[in-house]
Amino acid sequence: MAFLLDWLLSLAPIAAVLGLMVGLRWSGVRAGLVGWLVALAVAALRFGAGPSVLLWAQVRGLFFTLFVLYIIWPALLFYRVTDEAGAVSAIGLGLPRLTADRALQALILGWAFSAFLQGVGGFGVPVAVLAPLLLGLGFPAVPAVVIPSIGHSWAVTFGSLGSSFYALMAATGRPGEELGPPAAMLLGLGCFLCGAGVLWAAGGPRALRHGWAPLLVIGAAMAGTQYLVVRARMWAIGGMCASLVGIGVSVLWARFFTPSGSSNPDPPGSMRIQTALAPYGILIAIVLLVQLVPPVESFLGQTVLRVAVPELVTARGWRTPGGFTTGIPIFSHAGALLIYASLITFVLYARQGRYKPGVLRRMGRDIIRRALPASLGIATMVGMAVTMEHAGMTYSLAEGVSRVMGRAFLLASPFIGALGAFMTGSNTNSNVIFGAFQQQAATLAGLNPILALAAQTTGGAIGGMFAPAKVIVGCATVCAGEGPTMRKTFVYGTAILAVIALVTALWGLG
Repeated sequence: MAFLLDWLLSLAPIAAVLGLMVGLRWSGVRAGLVGWLVALAVAALRFGAGPSVLLWAQVRGLFFTLFVLYIIWPALLFYRVTDEAGAVSAIGLGLPRLTADRALQALILGWAFSAFLQGVGGFGVPVAVLAPLLLGLGFPAVPAVVIPSIGHSWAVTFGSLGSSFYALMAATGRPGEELGPPAAMLLGLGCFLCGAGVLWAAGGPRALRHGWAPLLVIGAAMAGTQYLVVRARMWAIGGMCASLVGIGVSVLWARFFTPSGSSNPDPPGSMRIQTALAPYGILIAIVLLVQLVPPVESFLGQTVLRVAVPELVTARGWRTPGGFTTGIPIFSHAGALLIYASLITFVLYARQGRYKPGVLRRMGRDIIRRALPASLGIATMVGMAVTMEHAGMTYSLAEGVSRVMGRAFLLASPFIGALGAFMTGSNTNSNVIFGAFQQQAATLAGLNPILALAAQTTGGAIGGMFAPAKVIVGCATVCAGEGPTMRKTFVYGTAILAVIALVTALWGLG
């Protein structure tokens, strides 16, 4: 009976967040704050976490939060610098002219280009940008939202400059060299499944039969590129590089195997595609310079912000080893590289006269509007997660689930990740909330924890396609019905998750 009570109380913070966000439609910030307070109360009153344990847990949570936010804010800065200059719209408007084939248009925009937008921006950008473009091409309102919602999902973990993946590493203490390859393999499978979903949403089984060949060719290019980039430890640009290769292969396929699209001339003053792609080439060059040239990496990595943490023990004997908080390399962090690329891009485009007066004010307002709620939500979710971890609540929760699921736990791993993304609208938050839990539950069940974590972040990436927060953003751009859109994305998402779950379970038991 005591074990059951421990398990139920350990579940209480997560249940509170889920109930408030799904049932009462609270924001992630408000629900996360309640979940954090519930975690603190349960940790102190039931699990014997004293003031010292709780204080140091919050210190660790603060550094973890800063590590993730140091990617999110610069990622939005980079996106706004390119978008204000017209680079994003130039790419988006130029791609449909390549072909009149509707199925291939859906693949190029809704799959490859939406993944590219996820790679460099994220946070609802792919759906918000592409839904109006697809509507303008003649797609109905609901499919115009559903197509990019499905299409970008596979690129979430290694998109947004790897913020979700870095969060998973920080939450579990596992190095990227261990986590990256299996995650890239499961996400590669997700890439093909998302592409198939895009075709089905664009035209049903007929579009899938018509587009199977480009689906396989483009999918192999994107999934393979992402895997190779991740294996090379360049997690921040895995999604972006994969989608750029996918766009390149799509262009070749459209030119050689399909009828041409519109031949209307570009509007006066519009940006050439080479100029529009320049910032992303700059970013890739900076990342390669820092990661592949040891003297540069060593020089920039000298300054690391972190704090020593003592060993912590609760009144019930749960022990957290001493060590350091998450280290933040000020000048070599992915966020720093984004800032360098943003500054160079801004100067490049400013010299060409690409910006309208008041650009800095507009960019600042938009970055704050987008990033502040996400930042506060992440902070509260992290506070909840680290409190549970340091009090032994995560272990108690994992032990109960492993007892029930046993060797079948891997079947549930992708759905757990999807649940976190559905709750919070964020794979990053999902990895924070459930990363340590998945690791411990798989270990207790005698399964490979690395595979469980790969399934966690893959499920979180796919689950974001039907997260209410993202659906609402997409529907608002084209006045699509939220109910029908949610139902359709949920069906596609659960079908993809079922395949990934089955593959994960077979892989883990093989």
